[in-house]
Amino acid sequence: MTVCLERPGVQVPGLSIPEEPLRLKARVRAELESDPEAGDALVREAIFLARPLWRRWGEELRARGMRRRDFFAIARGYSQEIRLWVVGERPWEHCASGLAGRVRRRVG
Repeated sequence: MTVCLERPGVQVPGLSIPEEPLRLKARVRAELESDPEAGDALVREAIFLARPLWRRWGEELRARGMRRRDFFAIARGYSQEIRLWVVGERPWEHCASGLAGRVRRRVG
């Protein structure tokens, strides 16, 4: 699945949604279950998901003026949806495309 992010005068093609990172999801879910406080902090920070997505999308986003720290801040702001994905309440496609949508609204 590829999400074409566009705003008037700005296009950010190529933000393809990667395969669901099942091992990553399982690790974070296990952390939430074994140590809820630490797991909650992990999800709130969103680094565990933002880092691999930045590796995938960062070059294109940098070319459009987005900084890594801004992308990570967007991911942190999306942490409740990320949590729902981790615990199985939202499908990966919903989570990843929703995050891509937030990026779309901020790129430029």
